[in-house]
Amino acid sequence: MSLRESTGSRMKSIQMTKPLEFGLDTFGDVTKDRNGALLPHAQVIRNVVEEGVLADQLGIDFIGLGEHHRADFAISSPEVVLAAIAARTKHIKLGSAVTVLSSDDPIRVFQRFATVDAASNGRAEVILGRGSFTESFPLFGFDLRQYEELFEEKLDLFVELLKQQPVTWQGKLRAPLKDQSVYPPVEHGTLKTWIGVGGSPESVVRAAHYDLPLMLAIIGGDPKRFKPYVDLHHRAYQQLGRPAKPIGVHSPGYVAETDEKAREELWPDYKTMRDRIGKERGWPPMGRDEFVHEADHGSLYVGSPETVARKIAATVKALGLARFQLKYSAGPLPHEKLMKSIELYASRVVPMVKEMVAEAPQPA
Repeated sequence: MSLRESTGSRMKSIQMTKPLEFGLDTFGDVTKDRNGALLPHAQVIRNVVEEGVLADQLGIDFIGLGEHHRADFAISSPEVVLAAIAARTKHIKLGSAVTVLSSDDPIRVFQRFATVDAASNGRAEVILGRGSFTESFPLFGFDLRQYEELFEEKLDLFVELLKQQPVTWQGKLRAPLKDQSVYPPVEHGTLKTWIGVGGSPESVVRAAHYDLPLMLAIIGGDPKRFKPYVDLHHRAYQQLGRPAKPIGVHSPGYVAETDEKAREELWPDYKTMRDRIGKERGWPPMGRDEFVHEADHGSLYVGSPETVARKIAATVKALGLARFQLKYSAGPLPHEKLMKSIELYASRVVPMVKEMVAEAPQPA
């Protein structure tokens, strides 16, 4: 059996032995009210709590809240909002999407999520990443020229904290630690920690080196183009002599009763979000053709429950995923529409994907 065939068999074996999980992600996009006016950040945060409660009631496995420090996203402190959701839910796992570790303190990140874990009775997770926005660096006094070095050193310290033993550690960018205990400890086991990756081979190898699961942020283009990163993930674990950790995908999407309705409802607000960010990064305005192409062939999961389910199932099977997380908010798209999309995702998309993946041919 070739290495590629061996990797594919292992990926399918993981799917067979562990239930596929389904998540939802939001950045707390500032949304519109019924009259088209933007809501205050405080109301958006309260709405995100209600969205998390609904997701729990409908049986979604995970909700992730992104960290941003800008006017168009309301959540700058995911852990505080997660604690509010924890108080009103029973089952859903609660995490970040992502925590920008480069501009934070690893010890405080660990303490905050250990606290959420305690409040939720063991449901906290953290997804660590460098983030695609850089506002947090000047805000908290970090030098963007140390973008890579900051993440690498802080991740190294965070992994030491996960061992839940007195830490002796030394780096270049902060004071060393000697036999330092960190509180509160995680009550049961350790804090589940993912590495968020946007398309860097080095990040894939780094996640394997630290023995952490991989969350691929696929926000554009054919999802199958990430297959080389999945293969690299498994090769790295094979060389390390360890069983591979799970792989998840985070991608944007929106569900309505029909394909036409989903596209017509999403398009104006998706374009608003995309053009606002694109203007900052030198991208041209998004045309309808580009939107349709992403919906048809890319990583935008928009449409009827049947359409979205088929697309998610294809990605799950192509990449051997353990979890799929739908980034369900999109610019100023109103809260009421987001709630309906969550309902359709949970009640109709998820069961269909499970059925489609279960029907996939298994290795002999």
